[in-house]
Amino acid sequence: MAEVTNELMYELLKKLNARFDRVDASLAELRAETNSLRGTMIAIQQDIHNIYTSLSRHELRLDRIENRLELRELQEAQSRFEPHP
Repeated sequence: MAEVTNELMYELLKKLNARFDRVDASLAELRAETNSLRGTMIAIQQDIHNIYTSLSRHELRLDRIENRLELRELQEAQSRFEPHP
């Protein structure tokens, strides 16, 4: 078995320090990717909100159109039974 010396301990500590530097770099990359994904998710959520808003406006317009059509149909049906001069 190799003898444990200060030089051996120093070399091991240098290797550990290099590995920790790589881990720190990897963590920084993961943080950047997570922030990118978070931004994308926020954009998707805003798009979905815009779609719901647009659908709501269309639904209101369709309701108004349906109400107009029903009133017109009612008026046409009533005019058939009214005497015309």
